[in-house]
Amino acid sequence: MSEVRVRSGRQARQAERAQKGGGVGRPYIVRNIPTYDVLSEENLLRIEAAADRVLAETGIEFRDDPVALDHWKRAGADVQGLLVKFPPGMLREILKTAPAEFTQHARNPANSVRIGGKNVVFAPAYGSPFVMDLDRGRRFGTLDDFCNFIKLAQSSPNFHHSGGTICEPTDVPVNKRHLDMVMAHIELSDRPFMGSVTAEERSEDSIDMARILFGEAFVNDHCVILGNVNVNSPLVWDGTMTRSLRAYARANQAAVIVPFILGGAMGPVTNAGGIVQSLAETMAGCALTQLERKGAPVIFGNFLSSMSLRSGSPTFGTPEPAIGSQVIGQLARRLNLPLRCAGNFTTSKLPDGQAMMEGTMSMLSAIHCGANFILHSAGFLDGLLSMSYEKFMLDADLCGALHAYLDGIRIDDDQLAVEAFAEVGPGNHFFGCSHTMKHYETAFWDTDLSDNEPFEKWEAAGSADAATRANKLWKKRLAEYEPPALDDGIRDGLKDYVARKKAEAVDAWY
Repeated sequence: MSEVRVRSGRQARQAERAQKGGGVGRPYIVRNIPTYDVLSEENLLRIEAAADRVLAETGIEFRDDPVALDHWKRAGADVQGLLVKFPPGMLREILKTAPAEFTQHARNPANSVRIGGKNVVFAPAYGSPFVMDLDRGRRFGTLDDFCNFIKLAQSSPNFHHSGGTICEPTDVPVNKRHLDMVMAHIELSDRPFMGSVTAEERSEDSIDMARILFGEAFVNDHCVILGNVNVNSPLVWDGTMTRSLRAYARANQAAVIVPFILGGAMGPVTNAGGIVQSLAETMAGCALTQLERKGAPVIFGNFLSSMSLRSGSPTFGTPEPAIGSQVIGQLARRLNLPLRCAGNFTTSKLPDGQAMMEGTMSMLSAIHCGANFILHSAGFLDGLLSMSYEKFMLDADLCGALHAYLDGIRIDDDQLAVEAFAEVGPGNHFFGCSHTMKHYETAFWDTDLSDNEPFEKWEAAGSADAATRANKLWKKRLAEYEPPALDDGIRDGLKDYVARKKAEAVDAWY
């Protein structure tokens, strides 16, 4: 197989724009538009004061992790059994050692990403037990599906990160699937990736595999893998999660600290109350990484959601969490921490108008709140229970559009086009003028999926809707996929590690 691939004209234009810092195909985006601040200084101080009261008066339980409790005792917290209460200001002081920005290195150095500051990284959705497509409907995810989504992400210039548990490979034992997932990310993508967090030993396996890939000395000094850990809201950190976040921090790798707060169930129904809870829970998790290893990279995460109070069903892509994300962004910036917030959320069961409306509202909240690492950028359907092939492709197209949106508007003599007005004059068109000809290949973002033809032409071609076009595109991308080169010695070392670890334990399916 030739390693030199002939590029289409469109791919060549994308590459040219990426080299100039615009368009899709960049390793990550550097935003050129401001974040959107919705609350005043006075109201932000009130939220922070409320979080301090919750931390000091109610506290947070840390279960099944004596080491975490010892960390808090030494740091000066009030530890009463499993309950930890924090003096006001204590967590903010601890968090001063966490880096405001860091690089997550990829095995292809050209694809390394910078997380924090003005940088934006798109990663696929995470954690769905089911997958679906227009051909076979909804079904449990398999390792083949998992690999397919890695290939689709790697094949798209609109993403920057391979992600983590894109879907659950339910045909592999629970205690061994993390080995296959990390191996698939390493073999099928040359972008950054995430490891397992479902047990401390699985987190350590993920980090060990990264050490085989990058070298132990490099991993000790550089971030190469992320672990996404969740709070057991309200106000409980379970030992499974704290042991995993400590494993990542201990290895100088980044934990992403994320409370999932379903308003009315795991948190208050009021937006402000959910934000207070989120701030308290996330600060505690982030601070614990610094007690494990001072200076370890960490990402301040958030997942606000609403619910139908009539039925008790979760709802996603609704306006209250979207505007709440704007406030979370303000609070994270005050802590000077990188932010993971919102994503492409929907409760729709199909890749339809509801899915795109809810997903776009939620995704734009991530863009405007200043999120640096946007997990769930593509594929999220059915309240995150299902990963959709068609939705993945539609969301990838939206991610492409957001590259141009985040680039903002450049102002210089060429962009102001005064000479073009002189050339064209009043009452004439710009279609063939020299300024248009100079920019016609790169002036506008180019969709992969939208149909912009006249109605009659669209109808004559079969009247295909967006989901049908997406179905055709993902099949084409998989057929054309070529894996990035990987050193044979590294591959053999990883395969030996996986085989040895699998042989050490009997299969467990729950």
